[in-house]
Amino acid sequence: MGHLVCGELSLAALRRYAGGIMTTTQHIFDTTIVTCVDNDPVVLKNHSIILEANVITRVGPTNDVERELASRSDIERFDGSHHVVIPGLINTHHHLYQSLTRGLACVQNAELFDWLTELYTRWRNLSHDTVKLAAQVSIGELLLSGCTTTSDHFYIFPQNTDVRVESVLEAANSLGMRIHVCRGSMSVGQSNGGLPPDDCVQDEQEILADCARAVDSFHDADPMSMVRVDLAPCSPFSISPELLRETAVFARERGVLLHTHAAETLDEERYCLERFGKRPIDYLAECDWLGDDVYLAHCVHLSNDDIKLLAKTKTGVAHCPCSNMRLGSGVPAIPQLLREGVRVGLGVDGSSSNDGGHVLAEARQAMLLQRVGGGAAVMTTADAFRIATIGGAQLLGRKTLGRIAPGFAADMAMYRTDDIALAGAVAQDPLAALMLCHVGRADRVYVNGQVVVNEGRLTMQDERKLALDLNQIVAKQFR
Repeated sequence: MGHLVCGELSLAALRRYAGGIMTTTQHIFDTTIVTCVDNDPVVLKNHSIILEANVITRVGPTNDVERELASRSDIERFDGSHHVVIPGLINTHHHLYQSLTRGLACVQNAELFDWLTELYTRWRNLSHDTVKLAAQVSIGELLLSGCTTTSDHFYIFPQNTDVRVESVLEAANSLGMRIHVCRGSMSVGQSNGGLPPDDCVQDEQEILADCARAVDSFHDADPMSMVRVDLAPCSPFSISPELLRETAVFARERGVLLHTHAAETLDEERYCLERFGKRPIDYLAECDWLGDDVYLAHCVHLSNDDIKLLAKTKTGVAHCPCSNMRLGSGVPAIPQLLREGVRVGLGVDGSSSNDGGHVLAEARQAMLLQRVGGGAAVMTTADAFRIATIGGAQLLGRKTLGRIAPGFAADMAMYRTDDIALAGAVAQDPLAALMLCHVGRADRVYVNGQVVVNEGRLTMQDERKLALDLNQIVAKQFR
């Protein structure tokens, strides 16, 4: 697909998905499937999966499926006997542009507020082209890990630049990633008591107008849509209560999701107490920012009452274990959230606070982190698998994602059973192998019925060129 200049992208173009949905029937046969049935992961050996265009239409024992297809000659077949197949992993919180400042020396040992203050000085130099390239790198990394859907919280629109949500959408379209682009916002700069520099924030009416433009131009409510637009003010320390409330009203009028950072650090808690007289979750409740249409990133510092309120209001949580560890933010009470019935998904967070975008590794880290202080049984391999698949689908309101079953989107990740990283473990328990071992790459990944990773390589972009181009830009502009 050719380059799309900022502003030329349209919902119709995104629906076409880089040339169109596969029209042939595809049969993945004699494979091992790991997926959730109801709420429990199951392992199905010697099974087949039938894909019709972008939908899974049949899952069953290979012998049964072969008999049903015996008279068909129009089928593209793929031998899955050396693979484990799982639903495409779902990443519920990211900042894709942050590949530009990954590993930056001066913030390697910083906590969130100092980390942000330093990085804003780099991010004020963003442009459409740099954001698009950085997002392509981040998306490529996600796809190679087996992730097929990502949410991107894109909240920084420096003044006098050409950066818009199209910068991220073009990147997703060029690689075939299913995306929730979160039109974020910052309106309270340092001169008004906020954290970001004044030249990195926007006028609130300008923000609301562009939110409307983004939703009208790109949001697709179709169950199989490749693009949805969520609205995502950045954080309590960069937006006003008025913008928070107005965004919630607008989002509910348009039927789109709400997303923001919440209760990530103790510094944030102190800021909210000093400025608003309330802790973060109580402040969000006061602004009508809890509900089944809201998912909050991090939620590290929650009281028991906070957790019960999130459960009561059906508010979701995007858990980002590696980022929370990297910035020293703390360990959220994920087992308690799950016990109370809070919807929990998994997020890798931005490439400047995680420095990696491997969703399968993130699921492993989520499980291991809880075991450090809670014991070996506090979070199981099944728990980790659930939050990386059906948990993420529930968080994003996507009823056709997160499972391998008839009627679900043809989004899948396949890992080779003869990968030395899985040797031994995959013969014991394929689910445990994926959650406990450290797999480098998926071998084959489908998004919307299209093969976007084949033999461990991206099919729609040259990953080495992307990496080389990004390294050159970073060396010149973002060190």
